[in-house]
Amino acid sequence: MQQAERLVIIPTYNERENIEKIIRAVFDLPGTFHILVIEDGSPDGTADIVRSLQSEFAQQEKMANRLFMVERTGKLGLGTAYIAGFRWALEHGYQYIFEMDADFSHNPQDLPRLYEACATGGADVSIGSRYVSGVNVVNWPMGRVLMSYFASKYVRLITGLDIHDTTAGFVCYRREVLATLPLDQIRFKGYAFQIEMKFSAVKYGFRVKEVPVIFVNRELGTSKMNSSIFGEAVFGVMRLKWDSWFKRYPKRNTSN
Repeated sequence: MQQAERLVIIPTYNERENIEKIIRAVFDLPGTFHILVIEDGSPDGTADIVRSLQSEFAQQEKMANRLFMVERTGKLGLGTAYIAGFRWALEHGYQYIFEMDADFSHNPQDLPRLYEACATGGADVSIGSRYVSGVNVVNWPMGRVLMSYFASKYVRLITGLDIHDTTAGFVCYRREVLATLPLDQIRFKGYAFQIEMKFSAVKYGFRVKEVPVIFVNRELGTSKMNSSIFGEAVFGVMRLKWDSWFKRYPKRNTSN
């Protein structure tokens, strides 16, 4: 496999309208990013598109061995998709591991900024933040903007996290973070997964930096957000805080 330090993990379920465009957009960036698609059995043929791109790129020396895919049997949850991706990234030696959606709500052009925040800016975790410099959300219904914004406020109040966008899903982790956190103990699968990862990173002593980004609502495909995912976040935050009172957080692992 071609050596690279940066891996972008993209979970997919029914993203045939977006997946090829997002992959090409990431590969057009300066520097070398690899992509790992975690495909949850999309019935719309998303996996077929990824396989076709793998065959295409295999014929190009500069593009070969940059696109990978893990296929799963069905919708197993966003959190489990990322945990599977994190483990794959650690096994394959990546130093900077990114979370990103397939639907262009996260702008690929912001990936280098998240990378620089960790590589040279002193952060262990960098977050593409919608709320660190106001409310930077485009084309969302007002109700959803308010729900997301006040959800982050609620999380800050309950957990004490000094993070404006606690539910953000556009994130870069240094390898050390994912090698240190007990990934098998991350319990949440949906919306609350993002909160739990940030909460755990802070509790283990890692430095978190928010990088302002503009979040644009998807134009193609269907949103995966629903009320049960939001409910998990509301009640999950209380459980996170409660459990933290009785849990010991070891020192950072600096050997990985």
